[in-house]
Amino acid sequence: MDLFEYQAEQAGAGERPLAERMRPANLEEFIGQKNAAGKDSLIARAVLEDRIFSMILWGPPGTGKTTLARILAAKTRCHFVSFSAVLSGVKDIRQVIETAREQKRIHRRRTILFVDEIHRFNKSQQDAFLNHVESGLITLVGATTENPSFEVIPALLSRCRVITLDRLSAEDLVEILRRALADPERGIGKMNLEAEDTALSYIASASDGDARSALNSLEIAAMMASGRQPGSEKEAGPSVADPSAISAPRLITAAHVEKAIEKKALLYDKSGEEHYNLISAFHKSMRGSDPDASVYWFVRMMAAGEDPLYIARRMVRFASEDVGNADPRAITVAMDAMNAYRLIGSPEGDLNLAQAAIYLASAPKSNRVYDAYNRAAEAVRQTGSLPVPKHIRNAPTRLMKQLDYGKGYRYAHDYEDGYVHQEHLPDKIRETIGNRRFYEPTDRGYEKIIRQRLEYYRGFGHDPQKDD
Repeated sequence: MDLFEYQAEQAGAGERPLAERMRPANLEEFIGQKNAAGKDSLIARAVLEDRIFSMILWGPPGTGKTTLARILAAKTRCHFVSFSAVLSGVKDIRQVIETAREQKRIHRRRTILFVDEIHRFNKSQQDAFLNHVESGLITLVGATTENPSFEVIPALLSRCRVITLDRLSAEDLVEILRRALADPERGIGKMNLEAEDTALSYIASASDGDARSALNSLEIAAMMASGRQPGSEKEAGPSVADPSAISAPRLITAAHVEKAIEKKALLYDKSGEEHYNLISAFHKSMRGSDPDASVYWFVRMMAAGEDPLYIARRMVRFASEDVGNADPRAITVAMDAMNAYRLIGSPEGDLNLAQAAIYLASAPKSNRVYDAYNRAAEAVRQTGSLPVPKHIRNAPTRLMKQLDYGKGYRYAHDYEDGYVHQEHLPDKIRETIGNRRFYEPTDRGYEKIIRQRLEYYRGFGHDPQKDD
């Protein structure tokens, strides 16, 4: 960069979007992604030792893939080349390879090649990298929002370490927004603004883990709070003759945020009462076998910015707590919906979660698995660590056999119907619970079949005392 280019860049620095200005300059400023880029991560050690390895950065938009690549470029002594897979072809790759050879021969510098949206490269374009990554001529850093297992050829993928970047949490996004509000150089600290906690929380919720989206929303809301229109320097604020009005910080409110992102902020606070009210309504609607109410409360939470995977986890729990063995497929449906959402995200994956909610609401209900777990847990609390009965202990050594481990054990498959009467609980547990059972199935759904089977086993199975 010559003097004129430097002056032009400095002059236009303030015109760059807030998200661009607030990009972290080093790993210490990098918020979130502790596993990927934290203090003891592979990337942190690679930067410290200047030993960058080929990697694929995989994560949703706005999670820091490009920023991380720029930090790698700034903090190492490598020659850095960046291009987009959307705009570049094999010819461009060949030119990069030739430049890398020159850098190595003349300057003894390694070349880091950053490829944004690497999943857009076809097989022949990816093949063009292969030998040069393997020989060490170039260190490849690719960025993708798509699963590398499906979008990157196996030969290239095997030569790269996949670094997964997760969606930023709401707390991470709020911290990023507060930094931007306070930073007078790169951020909007000179605008003399403050923001309501609810306004920042709503921006974080609506941004769905995307820092770029959150900062763009904050920038527009800040212009509205300051009396400016986006793209205009004209201010409609208080008169300059009123010094007290100028010195008092202006407040970014939830109303400004609603206008900035053109979406109504529904009454919702993830850490407050309404969060628990809505999830309670959702859970009780499914328990009450009301699919209409279930899908309504699901949509309410999604529209208000709830974490979809939080809802999915609650449905997985519900499948065992409130459906249980009345429909053993319920937990499979809930898990499949959660995995489908993880694969395709919003908005397409929202329908997978809605389908699961409707299925769970329509399924036969039983809380007997939940009851059995709690009864067993209470028995353990009361009786402590009781020894395992000797006849159901394993006896892999001669000493264990001499100590009567496994003696008297009856192998169920040797008996008709694959069942034989045999005590599997410690004597003290049986004394404590008497004739009661931890698990007592209902007459609903598949659990009716389970109950009939258990009654048959208990009433008509083989009794070992009679067998003797």
